[in-house]
Amino acid sequence: MADRYANRRDIKFLLEEVFQVESLTEYEYYQDHSMDTFNMIIDTAWKMGTDLCYPVLQEMDKNPPRYEDGQAKVHPAVRIFLDEIGQGGWINADWDYELEGQQIPNIIKFVYGFLFTASNYSLSAYEMLTAGAANIMKTFASEDLKNKYLTKLCTAEWQGTMALTEPDVGSSLGDIAASAEESDKGYYLIKGKKIFISAADTSACENTVHMLLARIKGAPKGVKGISLFVVPKYRVDDSENLEFNDISCDGIEHKLGYKGSPIGQLSMGESNDCRGYLVGKPGMGLAYMFHMMNEERINVGIGAVGKATAAYYAALEYVSQRLQGRKPAEKDPNSPMIPIIEHADVKRMLLMQKSITEGGLSICLQVAKYLDLQKVLPGEEEKEKYALLVELLVPVVKTYPSEAGILATSAAIQCLGGYGYCQDFPVEQYFRDIRIDAIHEGTTCIQGQDLLGKKVSMKNGKALSLFILEVNKTLDEAQVFDNLKPRADELIDAMQELDRVTKYLAGLAGQGKTEEFLADSVLYLEMFGIITIAWQWLLQGITAQKALDNHEDMLKSDEIFYHGKLYTCRFFFSYELNKIYGLSRRLMSNDIITVEMDSKYLQPN
Repeated sequence: MADRYANRRDIKFLLEEVFQVESLTEYEYYQDHSMDTFNMIIDTAWKMGTDLCYPVLQEMDKNPPRYEDGQAKVHPAVRIFLDEIGQGGWINADWDYELEGQQIPNIIKFVYGFLFTASNYSLSAYEMLTAGAANIMKTFASEDLKNKYLTKLCTAEWQGTMALTEPDVGSSLGDIAASAEESDKGYYLIKGKKIFISAADTSACENTVHMLLARIKGAPKGVKGISLFVVPKYRVDDSENLEFNDISCDGIEHKLGYKGSPIGQLSMGESNDCRGYLVGKPGMGLAYMFHMMNEERINVGIGAVGKATAAYYAALEYVSQRLQGRKPAEKDPNSPMIPIIEHADVKRMLLMQKSITEGGLSICLQVAKYLDLQKVLPGEEEKEKYALLVELLVPVVKTYPSEAGILATSAAIQCLGGYGYCQDFPVEQYFRDIRIDAIHEGTTCIQGQDLLGKKVSMKNGKALSLFILEVNKTLDEAQVFDNLKPRADELIDAMQELDRVTKYLAGLAGQGKTEEFLADSVLYLEMFGIITIAWQWLLQGITAQKALDNHEDMLKSDEIFYHGKLYTCRFFFSYELNKIYGLSRRLMSNDIITVEMDSKYLQPN
């Protein structure tokens, strides 16, 4: 195991220097906080990650949950972690004081989420799932349901889940078949099956509360017929006793990675007594679920950044210690071998990982700050501005770390050579663990179609225009630095190329060529994501250069840190940003192979 899984100095840089998080305390909602309290929260999360989560990372992977007696038997660390989460108030820390929250900013919440995922993604998933279920219940459920179930979720005594997927229904949730039949007793009788339900029924908790989608009998087909229900494993009766609710775990899947948290198969209503309690209004299930989806998709991005970051630091430690070979110009076989970090190609792989992970974390925190500003700013126009920026950028936040993170963790394996492929080192686990993130909470294709098909044209293109203004502010600021002006000019060219591609694709949509318009939406998302991360790197580069210019007596370690930022910024612009031009050529090609070709040509003879 490597000595570190994240970099506290980088977190400090992003929070205090790039995003100036303490400025949020000028607003009434956050005025009880200070940088001291923010640091105390982060330090506590760091300690939990280091002392509790990280030591059992590989152990949980090698000893995954077992399906016994109709339940997933999980590692003892899960209950210990959830006790710490519940006692510390981590699940609802961002809620209002009136709801027993601590009113901490989203940007701080996402930082501690990053630390939990970087130290042990499987453990962090239990907390994230419960927080998601609690948020939906807080926002949409009746007071009776809140009184019966919400407190136990917030204290992490009970596990929360999202029960959406069915055997024949993955992303097309409008086709859900699970049924709900109204009774005259204040509940619905639920029948059906669910699959791929994370933490569906585990030995770590006395009870599991599912936020479950089902179709009320007689409801219309499609998304308008889907409703949301609270379906607990054990329902709470009027005397506050627990009764079995006729929902069972039929088994758990055997997964590629992310093994410490089970995904289960659920059967509801086999004895005709599975009671579901309607959340909000009938037919609003998907709307309620997607109300919380932005946060869940940001969580996926944060999780991907966490795993890729941990892989980077594992690779960095190894290549700093491993001696092999000599510089190409050194011909004397008697000269000492050098650490492999001194080889140019190893530096390339490390810079690639560093640029992806630190750029990915930066855009996650950028969007988190937009969420905070949306909450505290008084004017409706400003609230709308930040709401639109969040809507536009969530597909990038979810997808860029997930897809680029796969490449980054693969590079971490390559840095270790043959050892990277073996279980002695954790990088192969990070590679397996991160693969789920391009699938979770909407596949990459769904994100691409969301960005291109909806978000860039939202409010007549207002969201995209606001994004361009945000980038332009950074471009203007970069012009005064001689070493950053070339980077700014490159980003200007990239933004112009994005504009050309967007207008070309909008033209296809205007002609009614919907399939051609969306055929390569994943490539559009990739292009948009690379440009967005270039913007974040220019923002970090400006901050680093200002620090170097204004601190003549800085510590040598800080000087190295800031120069490291500038080198990584240069790398991203030189190696990664150029990729958009190949994507641009493909996106504006009239050779739409994937639409024109019949699928029969993919089949064997």
